[in-house]
Amino acid sequence: MRLRSLLFVPCDRAERMVKAAQSVADSVVLDLEDSVAPDRKADARIMLARFLATQTRHTLLFVRINPLQGGLARADVECLADHPPDGIVLPKAAGRESIAQLDALLGRVGLAHLPILPIATETPAAIFELGTYRDVSHRLFGLTWGAEDLSSAIGAVAVREAGRFTSPYELVRSLSLFAAHAAGVPAIETVHPDFTDLERLSAVATRAAQDGFTGMMAIHPAQLDTIHRAFEPSEQALARARAIVAAFAENPQAGAVSLRGEMVDAPHLKLAQRMLDQR
Repeated sequence: MRLRSLLFVPCDRAERMVKAAQSVADSVVLDLEDSVAPDRKADARIMLARFLATQTRHTLLFVRINPLQGGLARADVECLADHPPDGIVLPKAAGRESIAQLDALLGRVGLAHLPILPIATETPAAIFELGTYRDVSHRLFGLTWGAEDLSSAIGAVAVREAGRFTSPYELVRSLSLFAAHAAGVPAIETVHPDFTDLERLSAVATRAAQDGFTGMMAIHPAQLDTIHRAFEPSEQALARARAIVAAFAENPQAGAVSLRGEMVDAPHLKLAQRMLDQR
């Protein structure tokens, strides 16, 4: 499952769901949560069920349900029973217990097989549960984080300053990154809210790729090409990765090998193999 991009689209806009599914996104997140007004939730479920029943799938389709705590998630899951998506995005997630709760809901309608992407940092308490996702890693297809809901919860004035996250959110971002890798699942970068500033998006997405994220959430199709470029390794990087793998293949008993004047060892080999496997 290659997830460079996850494009969000509201479920109460049928024409937007169709356009999103025809875009170049690696996956589309059909949203029942924030982008749908409370009085539109029921209509959105009907539109979503109809869309999933009739759509010829050319890309992965995930559904972001409403939070488990609000009383809406059960109806969200039930509307997916006949024509399930490829996975569930869980907002306001809070570690392994929230995955168990969602599993119970999914099991009631025969969807216990669907993988889950938690948005893992939208409440202060959730941050302290990040390490527990490794206990339920078999149920996850990735892990992502969010800053806006978290900032609202603690009364923060801003989450970004001069184009970068402020220090509390840099910490949360880093913890989420390491939590994903501890669980052995893809780490997905949060959204860049200004879809008109592609130059800044390029810098943000490039940094994410360099830091160890494997993909990024998007709020507009205009962001997709920029995100994809950031998460595509350069030909130079691919050539180096192939050379590292070849060098160890020629010296299978070696703990480290010399490559063009540089000593490379097991961590370099692991990184090279991961890069090539994601192609």
